[in-house]
Amino acid sequence: MSQTDAPVRVVVVDDHPFFRDGVIRGLTQSGRVQIVGEAGDGREAIDVIAAETPDVAVVDYQMPDLDGIAVVHAVTRDGGSTRILLLSAFTDSAIVFRALEEGAAGYLSKDAKRAEIVDAVLRVARGETVVPAELAAGLAGQIRMRAQQSAPVLSERERQVLEGFARGLSVPQLAKELYLGASTVKTHSLRLYEKLGVSDRAAAVAEAMRQGLLE
Repeated sequence: MSQTDAPVRVVVVDDHPFFRDGVIRGLTQSGRVQIVGEAGDGREAIDVIAAETPDVAVVDYQMPDLDGIAVVHAVTRDGGSTRILLLSAFTDSAIVFRALEEGAAGYLSKDAKRAEIVDAVLRVARGETVVPAELAAGLAGQIRMRAQQSAPVLSERERQVLEGFARGLSVPQLAKELYLGASTVKTHSLRLYEKLGVSDRAAAVAEAMRQGLLE
């Protein structure tokens, strides 16, 4: 067997033995996965992952003591190469968003079919981020909502300056249009740059468009 054909080394973590055994059986029967360890809780999972350094850990999202997110934290904190695929009965888009934001490589419903879990494990092992189609739409909504919540609040003058920059106006031209002194417009410009984290007009317009502050 060549290096590229080598089975994906996997640890399976779930506090329900029946479900854990089912996942192990399904992955093993695929012929493309080697189970190198299993665990029944988050603390045991961290130890097994550290000892075996699998390519992928399939981890239950909700477990007593330490949940799946805590396992993700521990593995990424320690600089481990293992990628975490979370399985969960919860498919709320806010939970999925948080899991990926915290470093999970994928998120699947526990209702997923055996073939879907196998495919997700293989894709995660290849470096992909896996979210099923039925969760992706809600995730996109979460991303838009978080972006809006994190967008800076601009004053009316800063917004007028930004819109002027978007129309290609210079500071002197804006000063004339807004009936303000050039130094006052420059002050508003500097505050605008600070809020957007940029240093010039072109970058301000580009960043404002990225954040949805300009149509």
